[in-house]
Amino acid sequence: MQLHNNVTEFILLGLTQDPFGKKIMFIIFLLFYLGTLLGNLLIIVTIKTSQMFGSPMYFFLFYLSLSDTCFSTSIAPRMIVDALSKKTTISFSECIIQVFSFHFFGCLEIFILILMAIDRYVAICKPLHYATIMNRWVCTVLVAVAWVGSCVHSLVQIFLALSLPFCGPNEIDHYFCDLQPLLKLACTDTYVINLLLVSNSGAICTVSFIMLMVSYAIILHSLRHHSAEGKRKALSTCISHIIVVILFFVPCIFIYTRPATTFPMDKMIAVFYTIGTPLLSPLIYTLRNAEVKTAMRKLWSKTLISYDER
Repeated sequence: MQLHNNVTEFILLGLTQDPFGKKIMFIIFLLFYLGTLLGNLLIIVTIKTSQMFGSPMYFFLFYLSLSDTCFSTSIAPRMIVDALSKKTTISFSECIIQVFSFHFFGCLEIFILILMAIDRYVAICKPLHYATIMNRWVCTVLVAVAWVGSCVHSLVQIFLALSLPFCGPNEIDHYFCDLQPLLKLACTDTYVINLLLVSNSGAICTVSFIMLMVSYAIILHSLRHHSAEGKRKALSTCISHIIVVILFFVPCIFIYTRPATTFPMDKMIAVFYTIGTPLLSPLIYTLRNAEVKTAMRKLWSKTLISYDER
């Protein structure tokens, strides 16, 4: 399809065209991205170097932090560089790659959050069978299925993007390439493609959100039979998961489950799940999880001791 396009590059209009505003955006998003990298990489290293990696919950947390890091990296670095550039162009091929990586790691994050909910359900509602049901082989297969499912979803996005003919306008009113802003530039009726977008991305976001909320409602309801200490630990874990789910899914549902209309607030809302959630996830998980904080302290202690011995 690309061969029939007159457009070889797009211009990203970003969040603002004001020079001073762009400098402010550069500082804010550089700090956000560095915080995202530091927080998620710290979780990844902590889980890898401690005994926690054997637990299914931390096995999934490892992949959530990995997907958060890659998801943010698919958007933030270019956004940061563009904030200092006078003309922010992106080639057609780079745009398509960004659409793929953004949806791949975003979808992977959704599937990992579902797997974490399943893990908590089995741990709290089926504690005697937990070790049998959530063994290492099962967890590995579930993560593999999540990667394959994310790849299929992203390939659908690419197919839809490549089916769009572009013959003139090339200004994308956004700070990254996504299918909805591209629909506005297409030289054809995009009604059917928008329906496919809603039935793909919109359905994944909505159905996953409902599944997660129902599963956590069941988990919280089942806690009434647990001891006070058991309730406290389970509530701490589940509430942190629920906060991350709400922060990620509510903006996504707003963006991807409506007709092909755009609002001025869309770009700012997109900031929540592209920049905000990857930064907040490690903070929420570490601040509310005593085991993770303890493991991080041990990791830092070992690091400092090793450094002092040199």
